[in-house]
Amino acid sequence: MRIWVTAVIMSLQASLSLAYDIPKPVTHSDFPTLNINSVLLGRDLFYDPVLSGNRNISCATCHHPALGTSDGMSLSIGEGGRHLGPAREVINGQEPHTRIPRNAPALYNLGAFEYVTMFHDGRVELDAQARFGIRMPEGRRLERPVPNVLAAQAILPILSPDEMAGQEGENPVADAVAAERIHGLNGAWQMLAARVETIRAYRTRFDWVIGADEPIHITHIGRALADYIAFEFRATQSPFDAYIGGDHTALSAAARRGMDLFYGEADCAACHSGPLQTDHGFHAIGVPPLGPGKANGTAPHADTGRFAVSGIEKDAYCFRTPTLRNVALTAPYSHNGAYRSLRAMIAQHLDPIGALTGYDPAQAQLHDLPALPDDFAPQRDQEEMIRIAAASEITPRVLTQNQMDDLIAFLESLTDPNSERLQLGLPTHVPSGLPVDAPGTRRSTANR
Repeated sequence: MRIWVTAVIMSLQASLSLAYDIPKPVTHSDFPTLNINSVLLGRDLFYDPVLSGNRNISCATCHHPALGTSDGMSLSIGEGGRHLGPAREVINGQEPHTRIPRNAPALYNLGAFEYVTMFHDGRVELDAQARFGIRMPEGRRLERPVPNVLAAQAILPILSPDEMAGQEGENPVADAVAAERIHGLNGAWQMLAARVETIRAYRTRFDWVIGADEPIHITHIGRALADYIAFEFRATQSPFDAYIGGDHTALSAAARRGMDLFYGEADCAACHSGPLQTDHGFHAIGVPPLGPGKANGTAPHADTGRFAVSGIEKDAYCFRTPTLRNVALTAPYSHNGAYRSLRAMIAQHLDPIGALTGYDPAQAQLHDLPALPDDFAPQRDQEEMIRIAAASEITPRVLTQNQMDDLIAFLESLTDPNSERLQLGLPTHVPSGLPVDAPGTRRSTANR
């Protein structure tokens, strides 16, 4: 009798939960079919420092799977450092030019068809009016078609002096970028493609993908990187996926209560909707300013987000809604990594103005770089703080601590356990012969 009653209660709970707008299960049809040769090629390029101007940093340095496909920091040290994540340090005691002004986003599920924009401000996006159907930042137009926005995005960090290219005077790629010589035979993109072309092992493997008579172009490299990211970092086998697929035992009681809050009273799904818990839109939520900013507003340390791309006033301080898949693995949170725990990030959503004015700098995870400007100076700019507060579109809400616990339990149920075990594994060496970043002690993912 007790077993029967329990089953009835669980069925009723499931029915009540499913009364909310819960998405349909993710299927293979939501992702492209990939060429495994391109995927394997992209894996080595992803971990190879050959794509950086000074040959000392790779895509994986700031997007390492051991660190949730990010780097575990609020704002990264890019070009000029060594080691990974919290262990990263400046080479030979030389301070970097600046911190990277935005948090390194996680890469989970970026290969899904539903992704039509990239970056926190959406500066790469599908646009039928743009060259080859993808709008790129000024001066970075595509030279050839690419299959998706992920492939277009992949060829941009290699042009950033502070991320991968290096500073003017350090190498020919950096000099070309400084001169805005990006395109053509003498442009920065072609310099990097030609560098890869000279490595016999890469050339042989590109033969299998593009043909032996086709010179390597930067868009070929972008596609291979995108294929690897789409294959390796797909995360759609979480307990939540099992639950909406019909296994109503896949979620704990706390996670089910949290799901009801997420899709109901807490209204999280107003923005975190759809199968990957993102509407792919842009919203202002009053996150405290942190770090150097993008200098795209009234103040030199301002970061006005989507407004700098669109020029539309209502987009001021709006940033793209992140997916919540594997969110328990990807702290710190927000476009600038202002919060190191899920609880603090939820609290910010509940009371954005209070969180903005009462921000605790200890929430930030930053390398100690005293020679750089004060990372918290923007919070002493009262005019900028007022502008951020005025732009916030979140209505304050109240949740009890027990409800927050339940909500966190649900967010943790969005973790795909397979993400901790890579399908292809990490390469021990790459065709260039350059050293591969190796993860040290894995950082804790306990961020409640």
